[in-house]
Amino acid sequence: MPKGVPNPAAMYGIYSRSWGFEVSIVRNGVRHHRLFGKASYGGAEQALLHAQDWRDHIVRSVPPQPRSARAEKPRANNSTGVTGVFHHLAPGGRVRAWMAKTYIAPDEILRTDFSVAELGDAAQALAIQERALQLKRMTGLAHIHPAEEAIRMGLSAHPAGPREPKRSKSEITRRNNTSGVSGVHFKTPNPSHPGYWLAITYTAGKGSVSKAFSVKTYGAEVAKNMAIAERANQLADKRRATGNQEERQRGKAEQGARAASGARRNN
Repeated sequence: MPKGVPNPAAMYGIYSRSWGFEVSIVRNGVRHHRLFGKASYGGAEQALLHAQDWRDHIVRSVPPQPRSARAEKPRANNSTGVTGVFHHLAPGGRVRAWMAKTYIAPDEILRTDFSVAELGDAAQALAIQERALQLKRMTGLAHIHPAEEAIRMGLSAHPAGPREPKRSKSEITRRNNTSGVSGVHFKTPNPSHPGYWLAITYTAGKGSVSKAFSVKTYGAEVAKNMAIAERANQLADKRRATGNQEERQRGKAEQGARAASGARRNN
């Protein structure tokens, strides 16, 4: 978007890349960043939906700082050491007055002057106290983007349709894949061999599972389709095994939490 023009709500904090989408949001000096590749989510549509979901999660769970806190951030042009407190100088450089000034809204700017001639050294301290009182009238969060408030209120700016799970590395179709299906490859042991289609799936820590389908036995097309079907079965088995493992881990964690809670009550 042109400089000074905010991105549309749906693309707030999201940047389109040739490979997918990048999410980058800065909160109080901390950058929240994640990548969503088209290959990992089965296409641009799903990659964008997942990017928007994660962006919304960050906006809701890590809100910007309050306006009053942001207003206290030191400015480079401040010469008094206190934000929102300024001094008026006489032609000779002598301080004539101290002023407390706070921007609340376009139609509400608070300003109070304290004359040094009338109040002496107390003028500066009074201006600092007045600035603190003015900040108490400043409410709400710092304004970052027009979409933020709507996202925090749960008013999603993108479709609520189904989300495909992120694909594991073994499920991503590589550029050198000739079958069009990840984990399915055509192999020929030697030039005279008719070849076979191979379905193979790797699981971290457990090795790989594979099954071959001979072109000579089944024909090229049937062997390929059988390998694709076998690959789908292998992935289903892998997901079930992974889900069961995660469920067991959650059960152990919950059991440990209950035991710790019981120990605290007994103490």
